[in-house]
Amino acid sequence: MTIDPAKPSVMNPLEERILYKFRNGLLLAEALTHPSISLERRNYPFDNQRLEFLGDAVIQVSVTEHLFRMFPDFGEGQLTKLRTRIVSRPALRDRALALDLGSFIMMGRGEESSGGRERASTLADAFESLVGAIYLDGGFDAARIFILRQMDPVFTEIASQPDEINPKGYLQEILQAIEPTAPDYQILSQTGPEHSKVFICCVLWNGLELGQGCGCSKKEAQVAAAQVALAKRLWESKAEPPPRRKKKKK
Repeated sequence: MTIDPAKPSVMNPLEERILYKFRNGLLLAEALTHPSISLERRNYPFDNQRLEFLGDAVIQVSVTEHLFRMFPDFGEGQLTKLRTRIVSRPALRDRALALDLGSFIMMGRGEESSGGRERASTLADAFESLVGAIYLDGGFDAARIFILRQMDPVFTEIASQPDEINPKGYLQEILQAIEPTAPDYQILSQTGPEHSKVFICCVLWNGLELGQGCGCSKKEAQVAAAQVALAKRLWESKAEPPPRRKKKKK
């Protein structure tokens, strides 16, 4: 049930943060159980993968409906781009970080020792699972209220700048969908007087230089490098298998 913050109720620390009291506490436990725990505890009754699948769908519907009402003059393409910004893995990870969700996840010792609590995929999956649990426990309205409350900062941002695209975030989202290594931005040079410097930056990923850019600040140079990388898409050519050599006829 959704909690009125002005009326205190007996809740565990996470329920206090999300302002939702579970009727069925097992759903919350399932949402917070990483699949790695079953590797160390045989016959463990559940993990959060099914709830993740459900929560993803609930988030998609809730965000789509909200954007549909926010921007009545936007076409399908514009709305799709906005939704992608909101429900991308980095965006969901940020929502999980805001709740410190990682500290509540139950996971195997091996997963934890390898940085599992800070892993973007783990945090994003846990957020989706939590949404799925709220949906089953309290229905769609309860889940939608939770989603819109958690994503209110993002909605506020895009309301003022709906056409803004974050090249660095978009590039990272594309690359980490291939494998978890994040792009690395390196400043190659800086020239000019203190009041009018020019920075040149390159973006690297898995030993491959994806692009270079320049700007009047390090941040501008990084954004420019990301834009060049998005235009060149060099990671695609690297991912292609080498051509097979033709066997010589004897």
